[in-house]
Amino acid sequence: MAKGAGKARKKLPKELAVVNADNCTGCEACIEVCPVDCIYKVPGEDLPTVQYFVDIDLERCIGCSLCERWCPWDAIDMVPSDKIAAAVADKGGPPSYVAKHQAELNRVAQMLEDLYKEQVASKPAKPAPAPAAPAASAAS
Repeated sequence: MAKGAGKARKKLPKELAVVNADNCTGCEACIEVCPVDCIYKVPGEDLPTVQYFVDIDLERCIGCSLCERWCPWDAIDMVPSDKIAAAVADKGGPPSYVAKHQAELNRVAQMLEDLYKEQVASKPAKPAPAPAAPAASAAS
């Protein structure tokens, strides 16, 4: 189990990664660069040992965007955390995977979106900057 797995998050990132499964070729470029190992392979329907795509465990994603930058197929988007539920609902994938897992993926995405909105709402307002002191004149 990964370090810190199972612990409640203290703060959610402003953005989370979402894979557009229909564009993913399973090249694993994103898996190699992920610092928290939140990206996993999903076997394909027809040839499960050869054909696959990747998906992201949103509960572990830290929003670093390395996967998005390294994906050669532009299959990964960084989505604002307050819009993550809609992005997950529309990301696509093989029909059997979607039928089997979409409800749980949607539940997790909605929970994280709600948590992010709570965090933003409870964040104390930043105090206004103090006015700058007038410059003293050098002519005397």
